[in-house]
Amino acid sequence: MKSNKIKFKSIVLSASVVMLLSATSCVKDLEREPITDVTSASVFSDFANYPNALAKLYGGLAMGGQVSGDGDPPNSDINGVNGGFSQYTRLMYTLNVISTDEAVIGWNDGNLHTIHKMTWDSSNEFVAAMYYRIFTEIAFCNEFLRNVTDEKLTSNNITGDNLAEAKRMRAEARFLRAQSYYHALDLFGNVPFVDENYLPGSVNPPQRIERGALFNYVEKELLACESDLRDPKTNTYGRADKAAAWSLLARLYLNAGVYTGTQRNNDVITYCNKIIGAGYSLKSNYGSLFLADNNVNNPEAILTVNFDGINTQTNGGTTYLVHASVGGTMPASDFGINGGWSGIRTTKAFVNKFPTNGSDKRGNFYTSGQNLEINDLGSFNDGYAFIKFKNVKSDGTPGANNNWVEADIPLYRLADIYLMYAEATLRGGNGNMATAISYVNQLRQRAYGNTSGNVASISLDFILDERARELSWEMTRRTDLIRFGKFTTGDYLWPWKGNIKDGKAVENYRNLYPIPAKDIIANPNLIQNPGY
Repeated sequence: MKSNKIKFKSIVLSASVVMLLSATSCVKDLEREPITDVTSASVFSDFANYPNALAKLYGGLAMGGQVSGDGDPPNSDINGVNGGFSQYTRLMYTLNVISTDEAVIGWNDGNLHTIHKMTWDSSNEFVAAMYYRIFTEIAFCNEFLRNVTDEKLTSNNITGDNLAEAKRMRAEARFLRAQSYYHALDLFGNVPFVDENYLPGSVNPPQRIERGALFNYVEKELLACESDLRDPKTNTYGRADKAAAWSLLARLYLNAGVYTGTQRNNDVITYCNKIIGAGYSLKSNYGSLFLADNNVNNPEAILTVNFDGINTQTNGGTTYLVHASVGGTMPASDFGINGGWSGIRTTKAFVNKFPTNGSDKRGNFYTSGQNLEINDLGSFNDGYAFIKFKNVKSDGTPGANNNWVEADIPLYRLADIYLMYAEATLRGGNGNMATAISYVNQLRQRAYGNTSGNVASISLDFILDERARELSWEMTRRTDLIRFGKFTTGDYLWPWKGNIKDGKAVENYRNLYPIPAKDIIANPNLIQNPGY
């Protein structure tokens, strides 16, 4: 079991903190049982509780509920949705990867099949679960933040080193809230808005914030919390530092043209340079970035969602990504697991981005018994299997548990920063083209093991494909395709896009997901996104 993790076990043990943070919500579907024996005053009056309260905020990204295992509450923070099914990164993967050329899934659970077909509507339970998961995380952060104001810290006699650490924790909570609002901004656009000033139990429903204003809010929050975050690479592994804020700012600015209509490419380069100058470096072996011990000696990781196979037992996270992508004749033991779920494969459009001779090691496909063509979305044998994460360590030994995977999911890593720098330079930002090409070639040299994959020039289309090759299954693909005008249009097709075997263009309104129908009914301040 990994020793340098956020200690999620404390979430299970610290029942009072769990119940307190679970008592808040901004949407009706997330209501909790009233808590009568625990108050914020009793929890936050003792600094010893602060690390546990903060761990719940990080745990909201890794776990579906309060304890390991999946099912209904307390195993799910969201009423009516299984905790593993609705785990944060699993839903992010569903909406940002399965909706693209990078993955298809064979399961016919509910309306899951509509995600890759791009035929979802406002009643889709997976879209709704992502929406509610985002706002659950925001509610956790708000509860923490309303209890660590300067005034509250003074009244609770939090002083000295504890005071300094409490302010750093406050900055981390602001970052995590901004990150979830960024996900809301990217996926849904115009959403309800609540901060720590919106009190739980208010009779007034949250006001709607439009996409441009939410962009400004996320930017403001990240800039405000930056100074109080720890310096890059000095925080506990898996906790946010300045470089995490810079990474999210760079991603926000890279997509500013989509979100606000105004390009911010110089700002992308500014924050990429800050990260690159902070001492990060590429991990020498690409595949080791996604193994069970990818937390060890990883100079590339900026921020991760952490799993250890013991305390973080969920059918979301990397447990889902490994089990669901194993099936057919694939030996499950090679992946450190006790069996595959025969779900996720990839499309020939993605396969064709790699050389056929296998020289680019990022194109790690399993083809035995698999068909390149996908005639039947429900058949695991249609579509090549794609090998990304494994529950195996660098020395070949399996992870701590052969059912629950312990590989961490990177949210931000240096390779993404290199590619953002290159793209922003190509889009007219004030970067250096020779430097941009050198960054791309560093990634390709790692992928090829030599300089045979080096390029002398780059273009925007090349960068889009290189992002697919380097960042596949890391939950960036939908956003990238939208930024390049290729998610809904006929400029780029992949199998079963638009529910047609060879793919077709779909309506442009699908660049945003719908606000769940239930929340539209519950909150008269909301307006449904056009087209739904």
